[in-house]
Amino acid sequence: MSGQPAISSSFHITPDTSLNDALEGWKMYLRDKGRSEHTIKAFAGDLQLFINHFSDDRKVNSVTTKEINDFLHWLQHDRGVPCSPKSLSRRITSIKSFFRWLNHGGVVISDPAERVLQQSAVSRFPEVLTPEETALAIDTAAAWHTSGKPDARPYALLSLLLTTGIKKGECLALKINHVDLEAPGGPQLFIRYANPGSRYKERKIPVTSDWVEAYKEYLAQYKPTDEIFPWSPRRLEYLLEDIGKSAGITKHISFDMCRWTCALNDWQSGMDKDKVRQKLGISKIQWREISYKLSRLAGESEEKAAQPA
Repeated sequence: MSGQPAISSSFHITPDTSLNDALEGWKMYLRDKGRSEHTIKAFAGDLQLFINHFSDDRKVNSVTTKEINDFLHWLQHDRGVPCSPKSLSRRITSIKSFFRWLNHGGVVISDPAERVLQQSAVSRFPEVLTPEETALAIDTAAAWHTSGKPDARPYALLSLLLTTGIKKGECLALKINHVDLEAPGGPQLFIRYANPGSRYKERKIPVTSDWVEAYKEYLAQYKPTDEIFPWSPRRLEYLLEDIGKSAGITKHISFDMCRWTCALNDWQSGMDKDKVRQKLGISKIQWREISYKLSRLAGESEEKAAQPA
C-alpha cells in the first residue's frame, strides 16, 4: 500500500485519535480503494486483535516499535492459541499497512512498524509427477479409454488437469458451456466464478486437440447435462488415485499434484512467467511464493529462485 495519499479529512483522524477509531477510518480507506470485503475483514480482524492488546483509549501516536514486537512475541509464544507462519505473516502485513497509512497521511510522524521485520510464510514444497510418472499415468488412463469396455472419464479428467493446471474447485464448477470448441484461436476452456469478489481469477485456457477428442467421447459416453464432472470431490479424487495405483506410481495423484505438475512443465518449457501466473489464475502477491517454489522444483539455485519473476 505504498504511495498512499494523505488521509482524507472525512476520516477525522489526528495523532490523538484512538486506535479503534483510526481502524474505522482505515476500513473506509480500503473500501474507497476498491478492496474486497473479504480482504477488509481479514485486515481489520488482524488489527482488532492488535488493538485489543492495549487499553481502550490508546492513541495512534503512542504505539512504539517495541510494543509491536512484544505483541508479535505474545502471538507466537504466550497467547495459548497456535499462530501459523501464514497467519503471522499476514498480521505483520496488516499492522505495517495500517501504520504506513497513518504515517503517509501525516498523522504519525514516525512509523513504529517500519522497523518490524516481515516474516514470510513459505509453506511446504509441493509434490509433483516426474515426466516418467506423468507418461505412465497418461498411458494408464488412455488404456482405460481404449479398452474392451472403454471408459473415457479417467483420461478426460487427468489430461485436462495436467494440461490446464486448474484447481479442484474450478474443475468441479466446470459446465458444458464453459468449453468453446469453436473459438477463433482454437478450443478454449473458460474458468468462471459466481462470486464477484473472485472475478479476477476468471480466465481462458487453451485445450489440446487430443483432449478435445477425448472430451467428445466422454460426452457421448456419460452424457452430462450441466456440470462436466457431476460427481463428488471424493469420487474424483479416488479416480485419480486409482490411475496412480494402476500405473504403479507410489505417489498419491491428486488435483493439487496435477496443478503443480502442469505449472512446473510450463515453467520449464520457457513459457513467459507472467503467462504461467495468469494461466494459474493467481495474483501477483501469491505469485511471489509460487514462483519461488517452481524455481526450486525446477532445480534452479536458491539465489535465482529468490529473484523477482
